[in-house]
Amino acid sequence: MKAKGIMRVTVLCALVLLAVSWTAAGAAEEKAIRIGAAINLTGPASTFGQYHAKGFQDYLTYVNETKGGITGRKVEWNLVDTAYKVPEALAAVRKFATQENVDMIATWSTGEGLAAKPILQRYGIPTINFSTGWEILEAPIDYMYLPFGSYKLDCYAILDYIRTIHGGKEPPKVGLLTYNNAYGRSIHKPSREFAEKTGINIVAVEEFPPKTVDLTTELLRLKKAGADYVVLQMLPAAVITTLKSADRIEYAPRFFGTWTSTDPDFFKMGQGLLGERLVIQFPGGLPSDGTPGMAVFDDLMKRYKTIASFDASYWEGVSVAMIMERAIQRAGERSGTISRKTINDALESFRGESFGGLIPDVTYTPKNHEGSFKARLVRVHEDGRFTPLTGFFTPWKDPIVLLEGGSKK
Repeated sequence: MKAKGIMRVTVLCALVLLAVSWTAAGAAEEKAIRIGAAINLTGPASTFGQYHAKGFQDYLTYVNETKGGITGRKVEWNLVDTAYKVPEALAAVRKFATQENVDMIATWSTGEGLAAKPILQRYGIPTINFSTGWEILEAPIDYMYLPFGSYKLDCYAILDYIRTIHGGKEPPKVGLLTYNNAYGRSIHKPSREFAEKTGINIVAVEEFPPKTVDLTTELLRLKKAGADYVVLQMLPAAVITTLKSADRIEYAPRFFGTWTSTDPDFFKMGQGLLGERLVIQFPGGLPSDGTPGMAVFDDLMKRYKTIASFDASYWEGVSVAMIMERAIQRAGERSGTISRKTINDALESFRGESFGGLIPDVTYTPKNHEGSFKARLVRVHEDGRFTPLTGFFTPWKDPIVLLEGGSKK
């Protein structure tokens, strides 16, 4: 009997200890700040998403290690692979919202962000979308944010630059080459609008599925239409396919891309192919700027050795995480509590919020969640360097200041 009694006490003690440990774990979870991230890690052109995730995680790790978290609370995050599929993204967002009780969310593609928008607004979760499709900010915009200017900014800036450098009496002939999804098509309407108002001639629009491995047919159509400038809206692997297909048909227009055009694998694949023929709109800091924000970026590179040189996809991952950190910090300072609502209120209080030059100063208001609308054109070199061709400017508003190498010749 004694043995049985001892056994019962032992089991009871074990259960009590287990309950205490669960309670402690639960308390720790309540104290932690929770972030969900639904990112393409294995789908088409997934290296772009992979380096988004790496930059995002490296910065949050940096916050925990060097700052003790945010307002004394550690940051926890759950990274889920969407495989570039809307259903996968929706499943992840629903779980973040209803089971994991996250404070903020990062979504990835334009299509995924648009599809998840009703869920995010229903549960009132402030969300930053990596893809800057302007359609995400069509009304209602509640809880949906972009880290910087939308793809309208890319279109306007590139076409404004083409108009500035174009010689001759005839208007520049421009072709668009894009994916056939929400991300790709997001530059169609604003490009046409800008072209119509500025006298630019858009001679052809070609689109294709993300898994396409040969773009010869599309480029032949652009060549036949007489496009001297081709604007690309696609991820890095497809840019390489574009250049290979252009060489195959001896077509040499000037290629322009959005800031989503490169990742570390892009430069490996582009050796002997890229040359100096790609110019992109890049709305952020570069190593040559020497700003405090880029000093933090350099520190991340040295600490975690995730990348060996500057990368635009890693840069955006850091940028999104840094905006999240600032919003959570501001929520604690303003209200003394950190919740979905106080974080959202904090974001909408940003007025020219400085991130040390990592990205342009950010302003969010209840009616505008775009962040900033500053652009610059940058030449992409085969060795991975980025050289600014212009200063920062606001399309439609500011004159473009051409830097060395930014003119037609």
